[in-house]
Amino acid sequence: MTVKCAIFVESNRNQHMKQVKDFTIIETLRYNDMYSRLRLRPSDSSELPANILPGQFVQVEVGTPGVFLRRPISVNDVDYEANTLDLLVRKAGKGTEALIAMKEGERVNVLLPLGNGFTTAGVAPGQRLLLIGGGVGVAPLLYLGKVLKSAGHEPEFLLGARSAGDLLQVAEFGKVGKVHLSTEDGSAGEKGFVTVNSALSGHVDMIYCCGPSPMMKAVAAIARGKGVRCEVSLENMMACGLGACLCCVENTVKGNVCVCTEGPVFNIEMLNW
Repeated sequence: MTVKCAIFVESNRNQHMKQVKDFTIIETLRYNDMYSRLRLRPSDSSELPANILPGQFVQVEVGTPGVFLRRPISVNDVDYEANTLDLLVRKAGKGTEALIAMKEGERVNVLLPLGNGFTTAGVAPGQRLLLIGGGVGVAPLLYLGKVLKSAGHEPEFLLGARSAGDLLQVAEFGKVGKVHLSTEDGSAGEKGFVTVNSALSGHVDMIYCCGPSPMMKAVAAIARGKGVRCEVSLENMMACGLGACLCCVENTVKGNVCVCTEGPVFNIEMLNW
C-alpha cells in the first residue's frame, strides 16, 4: 500500500507553524449527556496561533490514566478578540469522557492547528453557500459560517439529527445565517435525513459538509448530480495527527493519503466515492 502524507512529501496545502500550548478551560457548556463545549484560552496569556482555518483540528492531551494518545477535536469556533478557542466534544470513549468531565480552571495541552481547512477564498459574492452537518459533524461549520459571513457572504446551515434533543448549537448557528433543520423522527424541522430536506431542492452554488460517512456520501452524490462544488470533512480514526501512524488513510484518486495531513477537508472529486 502506498500512502502519501505531508510528513513524507511537500504536497500538504497548509504549511502553518504548529504549536504546542497549555490552555485553561475558562467555560464549559454541557448540551446533553453526550456533548459538551469547552472554551479555552492560552494559559500563559499568549495569543492564539494566527490564521486558524475553519475545518482544521487540534490534538488534545487528556492526561487521564490509561489514555496515552491525544484526542483529535475539530475547531468549533475561534474568537481572536477574546483570545478563545472553542471545542465541541462528543463522548466516544474514555478519553473524550474525561474531557467532557473537566471543569473550569483546569488545563489541557493542545497541539494546533492541524490539517487543511475548507476553501473560503475565491468564493464569488452572491453565491448560495449551504453548510450541511450531522451530529458532532456540525462542529467545524460554526466557525466556517462566521468566516464566510465576515467575508460578506450569507451562509445557510442544514443541520440534521435523530431528534430535536440531539440538535446542537442551533441558536449559535442562527446568529450567523439561516438555519434549516432535519430530524429523523420529525420532532424538529423537516422529517427525514438532510438529503431530503427542501433546502437542497433549490439552486446551490457550493456545499460544505461534515458528519457521518453515509450522510456525506449521500450529500456528495446529490452535489455531483447537480454539478455543485462540494467539500467534505472526513472523520477517519486518528492517532498522531501528524501523518506518522498511518491509521487515518483514505483512498483517493491520487492514491492512499493520510486524512490528518492531506485533509481532513477534501473536494469530493478527490475521493473514490
